[in-house]
Amino acid sequence: LKKVRAVKYRGERKILSDPLLQEAIRRRMAIVKIHSHPGGYDRFSDRDDASDNSFFRAVTDLLEDGMPHASAVMLPEADGFRVFARIMGGDGVIGQTDLVTVAGDDLLMWHSTMAGMPEFVRRHAQAFGAGTVSRLRQMRVAVVGCSGTGSPLISQLVRLGVGKLLLIDMDRVEWKNLNRIYMTHASDANLARLKVDVLAEEIGRVGLGTEVACMARDVATPEVVRAVPGCDVLFGCVDSMSARDVLNRLATYYNLAYFDLGVQLQAAPGGGVDQVTAAVHYLQPGLSSLKSRSVYDSEDVRAELLKRDDPAEYRRRRKEGYIRGVQEDRPAVISVNTLAAALAVNELLARIHPFRNDPNGRFALQQFALHEGFNFIKAERDLPRCPVLAKEVGRGDVTPLLNRPDLAEGPVAA
Repeated sequence: LKKVRAVKYRGERKILSDPLLQEAIRRRMAIVKIHSHPGGYDRFSDRDDASDNSFFRAVTDLLEDGMPHASAVMLPEADGFRVFARIMGGDGVIGQTDLVTVAGDDLLMWHSTMAGMPEFVRRHAQAFGAGTVSRLRQMRVAVVGCSGTGSPLISQLVRLGVGKLLLIDMDRVEWKNLNRIYMTHASDANLARLKVDVLAEEIGRVGLGTEVACMARDVATPEVVRAVPGCDVLFGCVDSMSARDVLNRLATYYNLAYFDLGVQLQAAPGGGVDQVTAAVHYLQPGLSSLKSRSVYDSEDVRAELLKRDDPAEYRRRRKEGYIRGVQEDRPAVISVNTLAAALAVNELLARIHPFRNDPNGRFALQQFALHEGFNFIKAERDLPRCPVLAKEVGRGDVTPLLNRPDLAEGPVAA
């Protein structure tokens, strides 16, 4: 605090001694300084340069951790506002940002440049506007799970013109899932090819310019946790509750918009179908979570992790009634999976180009019950805030990653 009192920055002592800065020191978080240009001046001014250099020199001297920080400017526009930013260090400007994102009810994205509009997306532009199409072209989307709901979702994103995809799935194509994985063939099952490789190859054949990166890894690995934050949006197309827990934490720690897809088919005794539902959750960092929405609980995650890490102990505890069982085989139908995927893609479009009569805040959860013929929506304000993850918004890289011991990084034992 002596350093705070000694700072000679034209009346900014109050800012530098603010409890927020002390919190940043304690949690090793970056500082973002933001102001407006009401007149619409669309670049950093000479006055901004002088102000930022002085301010961030003081901030870096105080924090003494070598971390970069950011300065941002908000501009008024006819339909709202936009923000541009730059990265700052103690010695001045480090570089300009390519993108500023706000993952709120509306998914706001401001790129430093606009992407061109190829011929195949012109009809999309008629519906959603050239700005939305340009945003899709510049968007980087991570999809975790490339099977039942993941493959139709990926196919739609490609046809919409999404610029870059990161596909994550460690499984291989089998005959039993050819009936629900788009873009796969019998030859892929015969060769037991990785799902991500098959989809990447087929996307290349489509030839619409989407760039694809693949990771054939489990989501609960440091490599995946470090790769996903390089994307703008995250889609979870997984059955596992433990994987959902990782993805929800990852989206919170790295301030990502997270779309979770779920399908549930329950077979009736003696044949037939008892229940068919499809759900899409839109999750914002710091608000409700899948756990606070009762999609799963800690017992579900614990059972899945025990089954993965120690199958014999899992069987023993389940037999003795100490642990809840993990559902082994979930029925799947391509038409229901595709419905869930289409709901999620349209939810993305609504978030970046609001087109519904009601505001996006009303659509935190959408669920279709096909066996009863109705759809159900729930607003974010009606869902319980997650008391655990609300404290972790924007933490970024911590040790261990996501504060999970199983994601600790270090030398591998011989």
